[in-house]
Amino acid sequence: QVQLAESGGGSVQVGGSLRLSCSASGSTYNSNPCMGWFRQGPGKQREGIATIYTYGGRTYYADSVKGRFTISRDNANNTVYLQINDLSPEDSGMYYCAAYPGYCLPTIDADRYTVWGQGTQVTVSS
Repeated sequence: QVQLAESGGGSVQVGGSLRLSCSASGSTYNSNPCMGWFRQGPGKQREGIATIYTYGGRTYYADSVKGRFTISRDNANNTVYLQINDLSPEDSGMYYCAAYPGYCLPTIDADRYTVWGQGTQVTVSS
């Protein structure tokens, strides 16, 4: 079973940046699965943000974060990153990484993801 652990969240001011990390550990049912980032703000539904293919670096983003967020991965270290820039209060929330095995698709549909981390909190203040 893969375990995912997010880190890097915190409190920042408007316009600030953060780099979130998601480390995968444990016995893997599939080495370097497809990975994605999600978030859930206060009183909001969970929102898919970005996904990255296992190999080749192909990425896909939600329209709400295009141009400000960048997903990347380091397969050698089983880590996925999310660089988030130009933050606004609307970006506040719990950020989760998630994974699924097999053939990667350009999807941030949460139903496809089978393993989830506990989340890391991002708070943006003005």
